Amino acid sequence: MASQAHLDKMQLRQNYRNLWHTDLMHAIQADTPYCCFAFWCGPCVSYLLRKRALYNDMSRYVCCAGYMPCSGRCGESKCPEFCLCTEVFLCFGNSVASTRFLLQDEFNIQTTKCDNCIIGFMFCLQQIACIFSIVAMIVGSEELSEASQLLNCLADMVYCTVCACMQVSN
Repeated sequence: MASQAHLDKMQLRQNYRNLWHTDLMHAIQADTPYCCFAFWCGPCVSYLLRKRALYNDMSRYVCCAGYMPCSGRCGESKCPEFCLCTEVFLCFGNSVASTRFLLQDEFNIQTTKCDNCIIGFMFCLQQIACIFSIVAMIVGSEELSEASQLLNCLADMVYCTVCACMQVSN
């Protein structure tokens, strides 16, 4: 049932009428210094953006903006600043995505097809890197292991870049 609600929410976001001021494709050109800051200090930017999305009212804070199963069960109300800090460092990807979803739902911002392709490519590359690492481990080839490490490094760079671009567009 929860997964159906999640699918319904994703479908609803496709019908939102507003667009991001900056889509993922143009985020680097739109604000290069901030994109670099988001790339190198991702958790710090994620923390600042979530606080801004909550209008600096930390009484509104819920872990992962309420989009994850654990949301609301982590003691957020007792110490929201610490919980947000923990979230952005331990669950960085979820933190970035949750802030994006929070803003999308609040301001009716749709997910564009281009943004979906970029995010999908990032996820596919992560999965391929994982599969490649498993194959390299099973086969035991040194060359395959080195190639696997290069692919994993590339996947991590794409992941960090997409997260930085998401934070610029927020």
